[in-house]
Amino acid sequence: MTQPAPHERRPAWRRHLPLAVIVVVAIVGAFTLSDWLSFETLRENRQALLDFRDAHYLWMAVIFIAIYIAIVAFSLPGASVTSVTGGFLFGLVTGSVLNVASATVGATAIFLAARAGLGETLAARIDASEGRMRQIKQRLNENEVSVLFLIRLVPVVPFFVANLLPALVGVKFRNFVLTTALGIVPGTVVYTWIGVGVGEVFDRGGTPDLSLLWEPQVIGPVLGLAALAALPILVRAVRGRKEI
Repeated sequence: MTQPAPHERRPAWRRHLPLAVIVVVAIVGAFTLSDWLSFETLRENRQALLDFRDAHYLWMAVIFIAIYIAIVAFSLPGASVTSVTGGFLFGLVTGSVLNVASATVGATAIFLAARAGLGETLAARIDASEGRMRQIKQRLNENEVSVLFLIRLVPVVPFFVANLLPALVGVKFRNFVLTTALGIVPGTVVYTWIGVGVGEVFDRGGTPDLSLLWEPQVIGPVLGLAALAALPILVRAVRGRKEI
């Protein structure tokens, strides 16, 4: 007797509950937190944050990580502000490490939630089909690491989309975590770097300029990395045509 797949043995509501909770919290957060998780909030509370950091450095790091993970896991507004805050509070090196680690854990949480629900069901149906979607999924599986790096490195891909789509097409967990942790490093370092000097910006009465990511000297190397990530896909495509 054939045993049902794991996603078929679990009740549907249990499989979909984590993703449903994320969607509900994300919708509520979009309407209630956008004004609170802002540079204006950081400006008004910066001295209190610095005082608490100086008195309780470890606790500040733990609280910061927990907040950042929640923001990413529930797709809440304010991820960019939080990355800048990491640089403001902890400096470039430590801030970058905390930012990357927190964002990776949060992204992994939403990936697992999506895979446990819609992802397992959708991936199984695609594998059982004979249509175009199965061929696309097979090509993706052959180039998982390169494709995942691409969607992390290309700035136009929203972060939450890069977390959800891989789960819905059944990419390997280890590949998702690896490419997330490494692929977000360039952008994260830029935002953290902005945070290092945010105090001076506030003193001048200004607002941090996140458009720095699009400056040629910044976006150029990032796009170069994206091109390197795409190279294995191109090589496989050329080899495939030669074999036909």
